Amino acid sequence: MSVQRTEEQHAEKMRKKQAAHDKIVAAKTIEKGLLIVHTGKGKGKTTAALGMVVRAIGHGRKVGVVQFVKGAMATGEKTVFDAFPDRIEFKPMGEGFTWNTQDRARDVAVAREAWEEVKRMIADPAYDMVLADELNIVLRYDYLPLDEVVEVLTARSPAKHVIVTGRNAPQALIDAADLVTEMTLVKHPFRSGVKAQPGIEF
Repeated sequence: MSVQRTEEQHAEKMRKKQAAHDKIVAAKTIEKGLLIVHTGKGKGKTTAALGMVVRAIGHGRKVGVVQFVKGAMATGEKTVFDAFPDRIEFKPMGEGFTWNTQDRARDVAVAREAWEEVKRMIADPAYDMVLADELNIVLRYDYLPLDEVVEVLTARSPAKHVIVTGRNAPQALIDAADLVTEMTLVKHPFRSGVKAQPGIEF
């Protein structure tokens, strides 16, 4: 078989694939705000969410970010987002993981304060996207009522995107979501004694 014939076959195959793809895309006409959940034991849940935040900023959208649990350490993302005060409100409102604080009543109060900020952003039409980072963690420990959280998230404006991250997403949240991604742990350097590093973990 000649090289020319192979190229012609490949080109014809790709034309058919493109036509099929274009037909599928043309049939997708709904535009709406999505409830997005990133969960699972693998690394990358917040990283993926922050990538969406960057995309939204790049499209001129206003984004609100509230971080549950996190906030006890400086992060690279906060430094970057501080350069775009008109496009993003970035609020690390956690005080560390439960094993660091060792004060359940305080953890519940801090989670409530952060959740009130998320609710404010969801209710404010100025925000096109809201990220509730590590919300699943506080739900897992029953620091917030799951029913209340799901109700607020599902009652949001039809055009508003909301992203929720954290391990162990509750089934009710998964059921309510439009997009759910589970990060699967295959290999992690921490298990080999490598500590968390700037630019990778924070």
